[in-house]
Amino acid sequence: MEHVQFGRTGLKVSRLCLGTMTFGYQTDENTSNEVMDAAAEAGITFFDTADVYPLGAPVNDFGRTEELIGNWMRGKRDSFIIASKCFFPTGPMPWDGGNSRQNIMRAVEASLRRLQTDHIDLYQVHAWDPSTPIDETLRAMDDLVKSGKVRYIGCSNTLAYQLARAIGRSELLGLSRFESVQPRYNLLFRENERELFPLCSEDDIAVIPYNPLAGGLLTGKHRSGEPTEGTRFTLGWAAGPYQERYWQEAMFRTVDEFQQIAEDVGVPMTTLAIRWVLANPVITSPIVGASRPDQLAASVAALDEPLDPDVKQRLDDLTHEYRFGDHDR
Repeated sequence: MEHVQFGRTGLKVSRLCLGTMTFGYQTDENTSNEVMDAAAEAGITFFDTADVYPLGAPVNDFGRTEELIGNWMRGKRDSFIIASKCFFPTGPMPWDGGNSRQNIMRAVEASLRRLQTDHIDLYQVHAWDPSTPIDETLRAMDDLVKSGKVRYIGCSNTLAYQLARAIGRSELLGLSRFESVQPRYNLLFRENERELFPLCSEDDIAVIPYNPLAGGLLTGKHRSGEPTEGTRFTLGWAAGPYQERYWQEAMFRTVDEFQQIAEDVGVPMTTLAIRWVLANPVITSPIVGASRPDQLAASVAALDEPLDPDVKQRLDDLTHEYRFGDHDR
């Protein structure tokens, strides 16, 4: 497994990052452990989680994913880079969510306890908080870095102008800056190529995209009609957002054409979809998930060889419309 530079920092992370958001709900504890074992065996040393995981679970189960990772990591913590996130409400009180100092300090202590560690390697705000001044968020995150509880900070689901403003405030105030961004990115969602990715390239910000398989749509296992039970398209509170993102007739037609290209070049759809993401030079480490350990093999195979330029062009042409929002189509 290749390890690559994490943005402008001295940290190196595995070229693939294991996403864990299904652990503890869609994926039971034993299977989750098997997936982590398979990832470690493949050389994946970078794991991403969040305090609001597992995806789709009821509120009482929030944090279960971090607990599973913490149990699995006993005795081998130093062999892995662990990323977690906070923002979404995890409790009943008005201050149990957001990017305020109150919530960040509360959330990080809870994550450290569940992960059974004294530090988190990458701590990220899970989304932008318009109700909290960015200076307050950055000062709180900087305090965590200075205390040693967090090594690096990052953000997720952030627009280019928001990230640029945050970096500007960090530089002006002499605070730790966001060293990474975690955006959605795949063949069916390419809008971040327009503004966010050029910013990341220019300012040397690590990009660790999620949903490289569009919630499984790009694996070819879903067909138009009623979503399959037990998948992200039917899991609790996550079902609505995932159906809104991807359960669209136009996208199913694109997937059919994508499947034909995959057959033409003799590469599994999963492998080809992730290989396309990796072909973008701004990408540091795509976040790949699995509900069974055997599913990881196709993702890891994406690293076996680079994407053929002609194939990339075919895929770029096929999905060009997804570089633009609905208002631009």
